[in-house]
Amino acid sequence: MQEQQAGLTAVSSDEAAPRPSLRVLDVMALTVGIVLGAGIFKAPSLVAAQSASAEAMLLTWLLGGLASFVGALCYAELASAWPHPGGDYHYLFRALGRGPAFLFAWARLTVIPTGSIALLAFVFGDYTTQLLPLGPYSSALYAASLVVVLTAVNIAGLRQGTRTQNLLTALEVLGVGAVIVVGLLLAPAPSPVEAAPAASASAGTAWGLAMVFVLLTYGGWNEVAYLSSEVRGSRRTIAWLLLACIGLVTALYLLVNVAYLRGLGLAGMAGSKAVAADLLQRSVGSAGAVVISVIIAISALTSANATVLTGARTHYAFGRDSVLFNALGQWHEKSNGPSRALLVQGAISLVLVGLGTLTRQGFETMVEYTAPVFWFFFLLTGVALMVLRVREPDAPRPFRVPLYPLTPLLFIGVCAYVLYSSLAFTGLGALAGLAVLATGGVLFAVERARTRREPRGATANTSDTSTTPRLQRPKEAT
Repeated sequence: MQEQQAGLTAVSSDEAAPRPSLRVLDVMALTVGIVLGAGIFKAPSLVAAQSASAEAMLLTWLLGGLASFVGALCYAELASAWPHPGGDYHYLFRALGRGPAFLFAWARLTVIPTGSIALLAFVFGDYTTQLLPLGPYSSALYAASLVVVLTAVNIAGLRQGTRTQNLLTALEVLGVGAVIVVGLLLAPAPSPVEAAPAASASAGTAWGLAMVFVLLTYGGWNEVAYLSSEVRGSRRTIAWLLLACIGLVTALYLLVNVAYLRGLGLAGMAGSKAVAADLLQRSVGSAGAVVISVIIAISALTSANATVLTGARTHYAFGRDSVLFNALGQWHEKSNGPSRALLVQGAISLVLVGLGTLTRQGFETMVEYTAPVFWFFFLLTGVALMVLRVREPDAPRPFRVPLYPLTPLLFIGVCAYVLYSSLAFTGLGALAGLAVLATGGVLFAVERARTRREPRGATANTSDTSTTPRLQRPKEAT
């Protein structure tokens, strides 16, 4: 009855669907594993190059954590009020209608998580190649193998996927912890020249660029929203888990940057092409290069596995509501996962790996491809929170954003700034991502025409309930 009052049309109760089966440890491993990615081994040198002092650099990383915390507060309200495997797709549908939700789901299928998987696969391939090269296309071969293996692991079952993630996240945190210990306790102090402030551009421009790099490194925490319907415990659990994970990652990022400063100095960081490798090389010799390659490969593997698992949840929810993509909307009961969605996601990720290989700049191309689309829909989700406060004021909200409406407005402002920056500082890859998104507009027109002739879910038994009902906007319910 409560779902019908919310305007949802349910499906048959004997149909397999997501169920609460994720423990607190599983969700924390997935969230930390996504956020604590390989970027922390690359971005600090870029941030240092734009910072006038060590204090300014550390402040930038702290502000990045605070900005992510503000976004997490917004997502905590949405995820606790409307737990759903579609995550942002579900919120956009309720607040802004089928059009924006369709475009977002299309972007998730073709650009955002699939592009991120390909990006992380290239990071894994680049660093694994340093350990065991396989020829001129070594990085691409490793990247493609990663996509295939992780897709297969998650198709095998949710338990296999989460166990793999828990192990990988533990190794990743230990690896970052090792870098922190080496930098703080073993690295020799930098020379006065290395410790001197790095040269930078004008203060405003430099700080803006630094924030772009920092926020990109913090990215990925929102993926927890796609697990909200599968978390054990009360609805408030997902909110506090999200906030706790952001706090943990912020602490680790600050500590690892302090370690880099302690071992290399600000100028040494700014001049480094591989800041973590240089720190370990300086501290423990040539063995450091091998160690850091292993750590970064594990970090990329960890983030990729979590993205594979969470990304397919949106495709499943999308398929529940779509005529064109309804084949994705099936949940495999035995494996407790969206097997078809995982297969399609893996296939598209492999295509993007091929695209990155053709451009000969796999990592950079995937960053350009995903960033503008990602931040555009991030901004729309912030807008959706405010719209739903007006559209559904009486909906139960186990967690409410503090200092409303200032908090979501601040989040929207941050997203708008990074969206602008991602368009201003990227190249052809960004245009490719926007072109793919525009293709979704054409498909939506076809979807609407097909829906008029064959309404999705018309044969469903509305007397039963399911954890993943097909959607109808509350305003349109009668």
